[in-house]
Amino acid sequence: MSRLSRSLLESLIIRSARADDLPHIVALFAADELGGHGDTTDPAAADDYLRAFEAISASPNDSLYIAELDGEVVGTFQTTLTATLSGRGATNMTIEAVQTRSDLRGRGIGAAMIRFAIDLAREAGARQVQLTSNAVRVDAHRFYERLGFQKSHVGFKMRLWQ
Repeated sequence: MSRLSRSLLESLIIRSARADDLPHIVALFAADELGGHGDTTDPAAADDYLRAFEAISASPNDSLYIAELDGEVVGTFQTTLTATLSGRGATNMTIEAVQTRSDLRGRGIGAAMIRFAIDLAREAGARQVQLTSNAVRVDAHRFYERLGFQKSHVGFKMRLWQ
């Protein structure tokens, strides 16, 4: 795929998500064939997403963002700042739920979102930026490594409900 032109990337807007962005954000997750998170655009699930959005919005440490191009939501990610006792009381930023619309992947939108998050981490005085990526997302791993991330830890998860 070709990269977005410089002028199009310059017109990319990354901003805090609003409640009216939710259907577009959910559609990005629901279209993800590798994620396996059970996301759906079924209207019966709308209240679940709204509750999560409200919790994120109310948290002083969590933020949800969207990337917008020509008035359309083309990507999303979430950040969390975590104060830790390790690292002499350092703050870390975790980037989660990174999604770029599938027909626009490989064109620089994801890189712009990650750079935006890294800038936020620096502004917050974070010691490091961390993220996890599903083990099957080999292309995503190469993408993160190109942006300067290093594989340094092994992650574990325990599903508590389906």
